[in-house]
Amino acid sequence: MKIKVAIAGVGNCASALIQGVKYYKDAKEDSEGLGLMHADFGGYHVRDIEFVAAFDVNKLKIGRDLSEAIFARPNCCVKFANMPNLGVKVLPGPILDGVATHMKIPFKAYSEDKDPVDVGDVLEESRADMLLNFLPVGSFHGTRHYAKACLEAGCAFVNCIPEFVVSEQKWAKKFEDAGLSAAGDDIKSQVGATIIHRALVDLLVSRGVKIEKTYQLNVGGNTDFLNMTAENRLETKRISKTEAVKSLVPYDVQTWAGPSGHIPFLKDNKVCHMYIKGRKFGNTPVTIDMKLSVEDSPNSAGMVIDVIRATKLALDRGVGGPLTSISAYAFKHPPDQVPDHIARQRVEEFIQGKRER
Repeated sequence: MKIKVAIAGVGNCASALIQGVKYYKDAKEDSEGLGLMHADFGGYHVRDIEFVAAFDVNKLKIGRDLSEAIFARPNCCVKFANMPNLGVKVLPGPILDGVATHMKIPFKAYSEDKDPVDVGDVLEESRADMLLNFLPVGSFHGTRHYAKACLEAGCAFVNCIPEFVVSEQKWAKKFEDAGLSAAGDDIKSQVGATIIHRALVDLLVSRGVKIEKTYQLNVGGNTDFLNMTAENRLETKRISKTEAVKSLVPYDVQTWAGPSGHIPFLKDNKVCHMYIKGRKFGNTPVTIDMKLSVEDSPNSAGMVIDVIRATKLALDRGVGGPLTSISAYAFKHPPDQVPDHIARQRVEEFIQGKRER
């Protein structure tokens, strides 16, 4: 059985995900160095994912087949799969607050006198099981527009950006009442700054270290980082990243985490500088100062590819509302924040049917 997926925002993250479905179509569960957490997830293989609709505001992407649009400018995700024609044309989505003033030219946004499609109608006609929200950071109204369209069309919602919908009680109840699954908010990377920061903090706390202060500084060269140079679009992003770290410390600690700059020549490479200062046995100091460098977009796709299948499993089982296990494991600002090793165990229990959500 296919998992029918719609995408809002055909940027670098979408490019990595769509290429990944092609790249892993023949993956075996016992392959070594696979790059996947699950080739098979509750009976669903990666190749069972089918893209049925896509929305964007970029003039170079609208009207093109999705297989071509993922490589259109300003996308800069590395190409790691040769894509066949997918038979899905990118449609004009609503602009709303998805395009900041300084991003109109980089995003090559269509003229605002052009009419966007009715998202709900497209989701219904394409019979999409779920919609993935990959809108730019700061898209408060845009995210809620797509969430509302999902509710109207009877479609699950996966929120990959730091707008608090799935973790907000009002919206969570709407999806629960509608019997529709929802996962979010703000996708973690497979091996990214937040997951490593959390792992280090959890390690220090479990070993009796008193953490005094910590920060995480991230720079990159893609349009995600360019978009986030506008301070007014960053509030929820900083909250999401900071709370993801602070939630593991049972006392108050000075914490700062978030994007810190756009360096164009880095392209889709993300560089993180992380610092943790604490006190160990005998009140003697310990300091961790490290650097992480990763390709940003494939890093998020490594998580989303599991979230899609978890969401489909929940739909099959008739589970409406927030999916707490996969959300805690795969997102920075889930409804229920728990240590990652516990979240991982809960996901395995969810796959086995031992947990409802």
